[in-house]
Parts: sequence; C-alpha cells; structure tokens
Amino acid sequence: MTADSALADRLDALLPQTQCGQCGYGGCMPYAEAMARGDTAHNRCPPGGSATIAALASALGQLPLPLDPACGEHKPRTLTYIREAECIGCTKCIQACPVDAIVGASKRMHTVLEALCTGCELCVAPCPVDCIELLPNVLPRMSVAESNAARLRHRARRQRLGEELVQQTYHAATSSVDGDLQALTAALARASARRGGGNKP
Repeated sequence: MTADSALADRLDALLPQTQCGQCGYGGCMPYAEAMARGDTAHNRCPPGGSATIAALASALGQLPLPLDPACGEHKPRTLTYIREAECIGCTKCIQACPVDAIVGASKRMHTVLEALCTGCELCVAPCPVDCIELLPNVLPRMSVAESNAARLRHRARRQRLGEELVQQTYHAATSSVDGDLQALTAALARASARRGGGNKP
C-alpha cells in the first residue's frame, strides 16, 4: 500500500526527530510513512513518550496505545559526550550520527556539537575504544525549531550519502569496464602474437 504523503508529513511533524531508529525504521519519516500506510502501530517512539503517542493516535483517528516495550523505554533526553583525550579518530561515530552532529577527521580528535545532538545514542556502540558517554541533557525536549533543523540535517545527510553511493557505484562500474577492456586488449594481443608466430600456442 502506498503511503498518504500528506498524512506521513503530518505524522513526521509530530515525531521528535531524534532519528534514533528505536521504532525499527531508519528515521522519523520512514516510521511516519509506515504508519500512514497502516503497516505499523503509533506506539513505537520511546523518545516521544506518551505525549507523542497520543498526538500520533489522534492524527490517525485511533485510541492511544501504551509504549511498545520492545522498542525501549521513555527516558530523559541525553547528550553525547566524547572523551577527546581517548578518541583515536576512527570516524565510526561520525558515520553513525544521523544528523551530522559530530565533527572530526580520520586520526584526528572528534567532538560533539552539543546544540545539534538529538541524543539518539547511535554513536555509542560503534566506538571501538568506549570513549563516548551519555550525559543527562539539562535542556528540555527539542523545540519545534530544533526538531525542524534536525529533520533538515537528516534529509541532507541521506541525500549526500545517496549521491556518494551513486558515485561509488559509477566508479565501481567504470573500473570493472576498464578492467574488462584491458583483459580484452591483452587477449587480442596474445591472439595476434600467436597468428604472427604461425598459430603456435
């Protein structure tokens, strides 16, 4: 079933935009689209908690359900902190962050841009030296403006990664063609040499 795009947009606007994936989808919009299609329930957003569940249920014309415990539990917003002296610059946390809130370079110290961090926690597990910790965030739940900004950063990141994937696919394909062409050229050269030498192997 195709998602109602207008409904999906309304549902996405009600989600907290942490882009954490605890709902089982790759971000808030994919979850909103699944709800709009009727493929999943409205109670799978731990960061949003009961308030978000009630708003989603209302938008869908349904009665609110308790938070699905399989998705996690509602808890205060956290802030990611990198113990910079221990960071080895592996970039794994940068790759994991869905809203580009971590900056750094390969073999260089990384740091979190606190104003952009949504507290999704996706950067913690990939860290090979366990130098990332979660601190209780003194800030309240993200404002509408902060949520909108996080949504835009997430979309921009997905678009950038999609373009990079296209480029990688193109380079892989052209490299394969170049390799095939070189192999064909070498085979023709060998065949020509054999003909010139009286068809000897």
